[in-house]
Amino acid sequence: MAVPDAAFHAGAFGTWLADTQRAIRDGLDALVPCGDCTACCTSSQFVHIAPDETDALARIPAQLLFPAPGFPPGHVLMGYDERGHCPMFADGRCSVYEHRPRTCRTYDCRVFAATDVVPEQPSIAARVKRWRFSFASEADTAAHARVLQAAADGDTGARNATERAVRAVVSAVDHGRGREKPPYA
Repeated sequence: MAVPDAAFHAGAFGTWLADTQRAIRDGLDALVPCGDCTACCTSSQFVHIAPDETDALARIPAQLLFPAPGFPPGHVLMGYDERGHCPMFADGRCSVYEHRPRTCRTYDCRVFAATDVVPEQPSIAARVKRWRFSFASEADTAAHARVLQAAADGDTGARNATERAVRAVVSAVDHGRGREKPPYA
């Protein structure tokens, strides 16, 4: 008989939601309890780097970067190697961690668990299935219901599952505050 994968505590939903909203609004680092998980670094993902991220750009070799389609000049993407790993991922860890791009700093795969949006990358999806939030109050439960509804309603303007999930979180939070449209609309 197979033993099911152990669940990971994703935190209290209300706290996570408030922290995530601040991170999205203010560009703060996401504080994700990754443990030894490196799925986001090893899942064939492109990393967007904006021109104002001079610290990251100074540490990433220019030959690894190319113009980001659909973005203004100066925005670049960093691809991945033949194994699907970020080229800055070496010896099982990020070689530029203290100087990593904003995309990496703000990435939180728990956004998928909060929205029931399935990420495209199988190893990230496997991790997401194991996250479990706790709900300390009726307000937390109601906020989660708004997030789930926003995700279920979909966002046809989202370019990928990550953007769809993030937009659902922002939309649901703003809707809960009585705003008609999320700030990115």
